[in-house]
Amino acid sequence: MGKPTRVTNSIRALRFGHGEMTQAELADHIGVTRQTIIAIEQGRYSPSLEVAFRIAQVFGVPLDDVFGYPDTYDWTPPTRHDKRGNRLACPAPTHPKSKER
Repeated sequence: MGKPTRVTNSIRALRFGHGEMTQAELADHIGVTRQTIIAIEQGRYSPSLEVAFRIAQVFGVPLDDVFGYPDTYDWTPPTRHDKRGNRLACPAPTHPKSKER
């Protein structure tokens, strides 16, 4: 199914917290194969947004309670120049989870 993903998930814990739901039962609920659930749980496959939302709906939790992404923010602002070629200061990027808004 491809290279490992950096997306993490809590599907296994959620399944066990919901009456020890099997991978096959979850797969049936959301319309995918058991092998897809296995690959997602093991971090070998990132589901589509639609499948991710369906998984969250089955457990009755927000999407970010099911899936996570490493808290790194490797963004470098572009270099901008004015008409004379002078470098312009770009505003510092804010982290997506920053409380300063």
